[in-house]
Amino acid sequence: MDNDPSRQVRVRFVTKLPPPLRAPPAAIAVPADLSRMGLSEIVNSLLVAAEPDHQAHPFDFIVDGELVRLPLQDFLLAKGISAERVLELEYVKAVAPRKQEEPCPHDDWVSAVDGSNPGFILSGSYDGFARLWKDAAVCTQILEGHSDAITSARFINKGSETEGSLHVVTGSKDRSLRLYKCDTSVSMDYPKRVGAYKILRGHMASVKSISADPSGDMLCSGSWDNTIKLWAVEGSEDDDAVSLKKRRMNSDSSGPEESQLEGSATSTLLGHTQGVTAVIWPEQKTIYSASWDHSVRQWDVETVKETWNMFCGKALNCLDCGGEGSSLIAAGGSDPVLRVWDPRKPGTLAPVFQFSSHSGWITACKWHPSSCFHLVSSSFDGKMMLWDLRTAWPLASVDSHEDKVLCADWWKGNSVISGGADSKLCISSGIQIV
Repeated sequence: MDNDPSRQVRVRFVTKLPPPLRAPPAAIAVPADLSRMGLSEIVNSLLVAAEPDHQAHPFDFIVDGELVRLPLQDFLLAKGISAERVLELEYVKAVAPRKQEEPCPHDDWVSAVDGSNPGFILSGSYDGFARLWKDAAVCTQILEGHSDAITSARFINKGSETEGSLHVVTGSKDRSLRLYKCDTSVSMDYPKRVGAYKILRGHMASVKSISADPSGDMLCSGSWDNTIKLWAVEGSEDDDAVSLKKRRMNSDSSGPEESQLEGSATSTLLGHTQGVTAVIWPEQKTIYSASWDHSVRQWDVETVKETWNMFCGKALNCLDCGGEGSSLIAAGGSDPVLRVWDPRKPGTLAPVFQFSSHSGWITACKWHPSSCFHLVSSSFDGKMMLWDLRTAWPLASVDSHEDKVLCADWWKGNSVISGGADSKLCISSGIQIV
């Protein structure tokens, strides 16, 4: 197809959006050199014609399951689609943040975030403290006790509140995990300092990643000691009673004392030959891990054995499961490429998707909690990027930070949160994913 600016293509706009956003179904002729921005203007003009109060939206366009990221004539040529046919363009709301919220300042690098609770964001920092942020604005609790940087922080039971309290686990360079119960009914002008009710010891090097099983009864942790350890959240009374300690809440001798339990690992998974940088526990019987030994591995929790491994040629920093049926594995590491594999396809190590717009190491990747197409990634290049499996180009590049981005997650389904070496927790909101 030539680049004649007068050339036109007949298109029909279709959508699954609700009626106020449905354009007339009749085919119309549009310039062949239009990109998605021009197509978006046409759809908005059609919607304004039908409803004068319509507020313009940016749209993305899908043809045969793939997002259009080229001028129409180039897209048709690349896909071998005849320009003579009526092209059916499905439009969806464009995925990009509409607003940058006020960042939440920290005293040191923000190295861990969890956005699985709609009311609170959990952050962990190199200052050794984890923090709870109510509505992403006010720090209500500071979780203390670690003697070195926090590297991982997670809500247990996916952040759901249990009897007015949130259960949190943190992992640190001090080689321990700590469990906290945080009262969500606390209302005061200053953050409440909370001590751990239980300490989990056993790793011989820094804890790098933590994940809870779907029931919230068990935890797994990956460490720079090359192992994965399994822990009971509550544990048996006999086990804990042996190591029951008293610790003073205040530095003076007259301060109140509080019981503190210690727990040991129930199992250890062996097989990685370098540090385990990421663990996830998506199903009751299955754990996935990623390591600097260049491998992604699957583990059977009952037999404590490795059931599948894949060497991908790069030291890995992050890992997540998602996609259709939560069957795809996304991972990133020591190059700028985010890769996605399908473990259901045995005999091949080739990723089914590769996204390569970052310019630095990838530090985090997370699937959207309710969309099988969308992911967010963060990188040492200072950016977060939003991805859709239906196109190799990023949907959006978010430049919230002034330094390396160390962690990222989704929050409330319509925001992304991130922590960085600029000591900020940033929130980018207004993302519309249908």
